[in-house]
Amino acid sequence: MCQKAIYPGTFDPVTNGHIDLIKRAQDIFPELIIAVAANPQKGPLFDTEERVAMLKQATAGLKGVEVVSFEGLVVDYARKRKVKVLVRGLRMISDFEFEFQMALTNRKLSADIETIFLMPHESYSYLSSKLLKETAALGADLASFVPDFVEKALKAKLRVK
Repeated sequence: MCQKAIYPGTFDPVTNGHIDLIKRAQDIFPELIIAVAANPQKGPLFDTEERVAMLKQATAGLKGVEVVSFEGLVVDYARKRKVKVLVRGLRMISDFEFEFQMALTNRKLSADIETIFLMPHESYSYLSSKLLKETAALGADLASFVPDFVEKALKAKLRVK
């Protein structure tokens, strides 16, 4: 049985959908590494340290969860950490094509690392960090989408009252 998995992502910012997936993965893997991608080309709103800090706060109290940042290919990071499983979330069918391409590319780069897909609870299946940033910029109430500290950080970053 596999004891460890990595859940990689940008998490810009972490949403309740991410947290739901973390809890689902935690039920399967006793050790879960949440790996925040330090990828400036994606132009994240929050820097890597801010995203790591938000995830640490969001997962405080969850046993066996570690939050770290990484640079480069996730399969290289997985090899370095001696992890054989990557966890990815699938919200809608529209996610599948991109996630499938990424999983196959990762398999080609490192055949010994598997990708498993988990679905969030249906109440989070439409959530995306991009959509939340857009709605936050327009002053929407985000209480049902993100933890309160994330909503405050988003609105502060976007200077929304």
